[in-house]
Amino acid sequence: MESTTVVQRGPLVRQRKRTFGVYIGRFEPPHNAHLAVMQEALTQVQKLIVVIGSARGARSTKNPFTFEERQGMVAAMLQEVGVPRSRLLFAQVRDYFYNESLWLSEVQRGVDAHIHGSSDVALIGHLKDESSYYLRSFPAWEFLPAHVVSALSATEVRRAYFGGGDTAPLVPGAVQTFLERFQATPEYAELRQEFEYLAEYRRAWAGSPFPPVFVTTDAAVTRSGHVLLVRRGGQPGHGRLAMPGGFLNVQETLLHSCIEKVRHETGLSPAIELESRLRAQAVFDYPERSLRGRTITHAFHFDLGTGQLPAVRPGPENEQALWMPLSQALGQPEAFFEDHHAIIEQFVLKG
Repeated sequence: MESTTVVQRGPLVRQRKRTFGVYIGRFEPPHNAHLAVMQEALTQVQKLIVVIGSARGARSTKNPFTFEERQGMVAAMLQEVGVPRSRLLFAQVRDYFYNESLWLSEVQRGVDAHIHGSSDVALIGHLKDESSYYLRSFPAWEFLPAHVVSALSATEVRRAYFGGGDTAPLVPGAVQTFLERFQATPEYAELRQEFEYLAEYRRAWAGSPFPPVFVTTDAAVTRSGHVLLVRRGGQPGHGRLAMPGGFLNVQETLLHSCIEKVRHETGLSPAIELESRLRAQAVFDYPERSLRGRTITHAFHFDLGTGQLPAVRPGPENEQALWMPLSQALGQPEAFFEDHHAIIEQFVLKG
């Protein structure tokens, strides 16, 4: 694998240094183009606030590293090229797939914690495609376009990392050191299994005359301040918490397929009339919500009221079925599969 070229797009115009620069990304992992953009930014700002997205999410082959791990990689790669740690500041932001305003406010809050009321803030970035839409979302900050041109993406790095390729030409030395250490961990082994499963899954659909669209149903079942969950037993997302649910049974309606999945995966007694306890339903269709491919889920919220928690047991595909206090479930998004935490949050917080 050849190293990806990183070049400057035209000369930089020397201007006064802004006090703060903001650079937003997922950095999964940081690579050579990220480093080039940050080095350029630091010629124009005194301090660089690196906002790391997809924080507090479960590890997956798309988001394999924690916020703390990515922060460490970014700091190490810049220190490696002589940037003092004192010029770097960090903020983290969760994914809010179904509430853009919450995402924007969390970015603003993370930046505000560092700027202490200053208005001398510049947003660093490159409007390359629709994925860069967020660069238009902070009108209070001056926009400083990056002059770095590179075809390199973190997707390419992850593909090499989990697919047996060579990442060394793609990432700074400090990042490569971390990646090599991480390969010796159980977390890497689990992610490698998930990567291989997903590759085979996509190969199975490669002959389709058009991109497949999958339909699933999921259930947020609540009772007495608890939510009914399963712990996944297979890939993808082995060991992650999830709502009971699954692919639509083509012989049933969405609602009845969902109820059947709940009973199959949790052993919830048929004596509990779920259909009469339906409180809300919604479609969740964020295009990248599932690594398996385009997957649209129809989710249903069943509220069983108050009282003792019904007995549950895991179905054959899961390791565990359990009632979890809502405070505990909502407080640990990193434990959940795909966007299941966001779906439960949406139902519960909207009441």
